[in-house]
Amino acid sequence: MARRIAIHWFALTVTIVLSLLVQPSFSIYCDEDDCYDLLGVTQNANSSEIKKAYYKLSLKHHPDKNPDPESKKLFVKIANAYEILKNEATREQYDYALAHPEEFFYNTARYYHAYYGHKTDTRAVLVGLLLIVSIFQYLNQWTRYNQAIDMVKKTPAYKNKLRALELQRTGGMANRKKGNKPMDKKVEEELGKELNLDIKGTEKPSVWDLIGIRFILLPYTLGKLLLWYGCWFWRYNVKRAPYSWEDASYLTRRSLRASLDSWISIDESTKEDLIERRLWEKSNFESYVAEMRKESKRRR
Repeated sequence: MARRIAIHWFALTVTIVLSLLVQPSFSIYCDEDDCYDLLGVTQNANSSEIKKAYYKLSLKHHPDKNPDPESKKLFVKIANAYEILKNEATREQYDYALAHPEEFFYNTARYYHAYYGHKTDTRAVLVGLLLIVSIFQYLNQWTRYNQAIDMVKKTPAYKNKLRALELQRTGGMANRKKGNKPMDKKVEEELGKELNLDIKGTEKPSVWDLIGIRFILLPYTLGKLLLWYGCWFWRYNVKRAPYSWEDASYLTRRSLRASLDSWISIDESTKEDLIERRLWEKSNFESYVAEMRKESKRRR
């Protein structure tokens, strides 16, 4: 019940904040004014009528013609309205914003694309986007890693490792003196630095795994991949050489659809047996699957 109330109030707060921050989508063109009203024309006016109205108003409110500060401010608005309405593309966007004020984000995107899209280097946008995404990715990886470390440190297995390491360093004297008292935090931190925590699925963040770095190294990665495939084709398809241990391991692991971590955890004798079976060949793999099924039924 309390959770539902919290969600309700959160949604209400977000709605109120958005309603206060998000202005009508047409206001990004001529602020709170109507561009047509500023020029004194109707929405159905053609380009010549708009141009005529602008020149008429500019003669009246131009700073060279009228030194009044308020008139100068009005002229800036008139000039801005004329820049919007004289161009067919921006006028069409403005008319759409007037007809669909609820589509704020779509209208805003069209406005900034029309005014700033041609002025922005696409390469700069791409670099900036990759940089921002990489920063968020790196921070997220560190957050997940630290959370995983904190969870591991709360487990009994971790505390037992710390006790064992403490006994190893003190020769068993610390346990006799302290009994079952909790370990000092400073000592725990020092001993924790000596323990190499290997958490599966949560590796320590590395800059080499970031999207931006991978994108920069993409030509090198593709070249390396093509070279690997070329060497593989020449060695095993053209020269018909026997598979090396490493390549046979790769083919076996791929046939079993096993992850690298799962393959590493298998003992060496089992690996040798699997590789000798040549499971990458269809008939051998089908025989192996049949054997595993029979073994599974026997154990039941």
